[in-house]
Amino acid sequence: MDVRAEQTFTPYRTFTRKEWAAKRDDTPMTLAASEVAALRSIHDRLDIREVEEIYLPLSRLLSLYVEATQELFIAQKRFLHSDEPKVPYIIGIAGSPAGGKSTTARVLQALLKRWLPKPKVDLVTTDGFLFPTVVLEREGLMQKKGFPESYDLPALLSFLSDIKAGRRPVRAPIYSHVTYDIVPNEWVEIDRPDILILEGLNVLQAGRLPRDGKAIPYVSDFFDFSVYIDADEQLLREWYVKRFLAFRDTAFLDPKSYFRRYATLSDEEATKTALGIWTTINGKNLHENILPTRPRATLILKKGPDHAIETVSLRRL
Repeated sequence: MDVRAEQTFTPYRTFTRKEWAAKRDDTPMTLAASEVAALRSIHDRLDIREVEEIYLPLSRLLSLYVEATQELFIAQKRFLHSDEPKVPYIIGIAGSPAGGKSTTARVLQALLKRWLPKPKVDLVTTDGFLFPTVVLEREGLMQKKGFPESYDLPALLSFLSDIKAGRRPVRAPIYSHVTYDIVPNEWVEIDRPDILILEGLNVLQAGRLPRDGKAIPYVSDFFDFSVYIDADEQLLREWYVKRFLAFRDTAFLDPKSYFRRYATLSDEEATKTALGIWTTINGKNLHENILPTRPRATLILKKGPDHAIETVSLRRL
């Protein structure tokens, strides 16, 4: 295919930060500066300006998408003469480690919860659906934690299927970033929310299609809208190293921390360790599994060196 044609015919419309900020229109700011600060991850950047210029326009767009989906649902109910209840609107958030997925998920949840008439908005991460450490060690997958094969995919698909079916309540396992493992016999209950945000590295992952034409469900099949947090790999690597160094003085100091052994490393040793982890695990996962899913997102938020979002690409309808 002609290179010029590839550049011309794209499924996305891309906006500069200034162009996107203008889409806010009259959407009100509902978060105080202190609330915005509390939503930010340790290494990320999030301030009032970022919320006003990026996330308020996105909140406005999502309100239009949710409203349109609800109207379509009502029309389909009439057509089918059905009395089934309204199902949750599911938003998927994907991207690389250290890219800022968690911050985006939390700020969206905070904004969407304040729509009138105050919808119920739940947030779940796919970390809870990782196999327990004992299973990963038995299967030789500890060095592939975060790769698609390290997740209990049937359990995750069953969870999403139950959510979309309107079952209540539905349980999601809890993951501890301190122990680096699933918390035994603990879970969060999701009770028929209006909106569910699912955040994870590989939530847009697809697979090879079966030759016999049988249906194979993917996590993204349950999404009504999806966001990919994007940045150049060099930046992602730098952010990962900075986060690792910051964790030495915070999370790694916890006596229960799986990474306790890294707390006493010097800056040079910690940097070398973090770069090694990135090269052998995170960078590999990015190239093999995460980045290839970027074109499947409804919206792509592209970050610059200071973590600020520079462009927004929205898939055409």
